[in-house]
Amino acid sequence: MFPSFVAAGEALTDMIVQDGAQTQWLSQTGGSTWNVARAMARLDEPSAFAGAISRDVFGDALWQASEAAQLDLRFLQRYDRAPLLAIVHRTDPPSYFFIGDDSADLHFDAAQLPDGWITRCQWIHFGGISLARQPLAGKLVALAEQLKLKGVRISYDPNFRLLMDARYDATLRHMTELADVIKVSEEDLEGLFRTKDIASAFQTLRSWNPAATYLYTKGGNGAELHIGKQSWSLPAPKIDVVDTVGAGDASIAALAWSMMHRADAAPLQHLQFSVAAGAAACLGAGASPPSLSDIEKLL
Repeated sequence: MFPSFVAAGEALTDMIVQDGAQTQWLSQTGGSTWNVARAMARLDEPSAFAGAISRDVFGDALWQASEAAQLDLRFLQRYDRAPLLAIVHRTDPPSYFFIGDDSADLHFDAAQLPDGWITRCQWIHFGGISLARQPLAGKLVALAEQLKLKGVRISYDPNFRLLMDARYDATLRHMTELADVIKVSEEDLEGLFRTKDIASAFQTLRSWNPAATYLYTKGGNGAELHIGKQSWSLPAPKIDVVDTVGAGDASIAALAWSMMHRADAAPLQHLQFSVAAGAAACLGAGASPPSLSDIEKLL
């Protein structure tokens, strides 16, 4: 048996400054695509994270967290290379940089994944900084192209970060063209297109793949779902927010789960499930993927 859902990309360690004291740091496991895999597993979907981590204490923590999330560990590769670190040296507003020259994530090898896994895979997710870091980005794009030909559904969340400059433009367009579902936020559009004209940026993105489904998240203002010429909009549930980390990852995972398991549901129902999942993820500290019951409580 192989997982029906796979997220491919980066798993990393966030080093977060504490109370402005540069000598005190909190390390947390993270990574956009890794979080999506965990979120899907939390929804009881057989899931895996396809990526590479280091063989040191940082890699050990990611391995143990992946095991605790019940991800299929056959897809997680380990190398004697440096870990990928995100240094968050200011939290309000967030300011960060990445350390990862020749780090383990870049050595991921899709050819080393278990034989036959593609025949069982129904959905694969890409995104995050993994698609902005070579040579990993090229490997992942090639994998997406291969799975597209096999009829596997693809979701894509660019999840803008500062290293996604003009060199990322071609990847952004190609992955948008390949994907069946694209998640994007207002912040993503501003950063990716380097513009304040968010509406125009979203229109351009959609023009690259008019047949795709677009999940357009707007933080506390909820989200929109766009399919063809139709769109649906929902406000965010009124909750006491603990932490917004991982909310976007939970929302795209929930949308994928809903589309996989409730094919006959109306688009608005898919959006409701996705928005509720994003809100439920905000009820816990850190990236806290919600369960099905957590989501149902907010529906």
